[in-house]
Amino acid sequence: MAKQAVVNKSVFDFLNKLKNNNNREWFNANKDTYLGELATVEQFAEGLLQELKAHDEIETLSGKDSLYRIYRDTRFSNDKTPYKQHLAGSFKRATKYRRGGYYFHIEPGNTFVAGGFWGPSTEDLRRIRDEIAFDPAPLRKILKAKTFVATFGGLQGEQLKKAPKGFDPAHEAIDLLRYKQFILKKDFPDEVVLSGQFLKEMNNAFKQMRPFLDYMSEVLTTDINGESL
Repeated sequence: MAKQAVVNKSVFDFLNKLKNNNNREWFNANKDTYLGELATVEQFAEGLLQELKAHDEIETLSGKDSLYRIYRDTRFSNDKTPYKQHLAGSFKRATKYRRGGYYFHIEPGNTFVAGGFWGPSTEDLRRIRDEIAFDPAPLRKILKAKTFVATFGGLQGEQLKKAPKGFDPAHEAIDLLRYKQFILKKDFPDEVVLSGQFLKEMNNAFKQMRPFLDYMSEVLTTDINGESL
């Protein structure tokens, strides 16, 4: 499956046309084309899932199950275009001891993978910050590793402008403590996406997330003394 799992140029062609014709009339007239390209991406996602399962435990059952709907929820948005201009999906790690997840986004000129923690709960965020405040060295070591920097550049996500409540503004790790999200992201140029190496490149990026995800998983499943929660 993995050898055949590729993103064809026709997927990009469809998404480009959808971008210029983002209305229900055009989409309904081209629904069969959409379903054909969706099947291609489902096959790609299935190949990616099999690669992921070789080095992590994944709860998501199939590539098809990983994909998000292309239909936008416009109820609370000023943008009333009915369809997303990309195809995307995510994989959930298995069991409560493996936290975080893997996300992929396919779009002409804006394809990327991401992983980490988009919306940690108040309890989780506090636990992460307590661990960082206690000893930031393990996380800094992960973030400064050559392979990590080469793959992701650095940690991304929303940050507070000031120190979070209850933490010293002069703390040595205040730059990390201000994060509200903890996200890793790697972009891929179109020529890589459309190459036969994209699945391998994407899987390698997900592999490089593991030290970070495993660190966070340990933090979120133990207390400050390292005892299991």
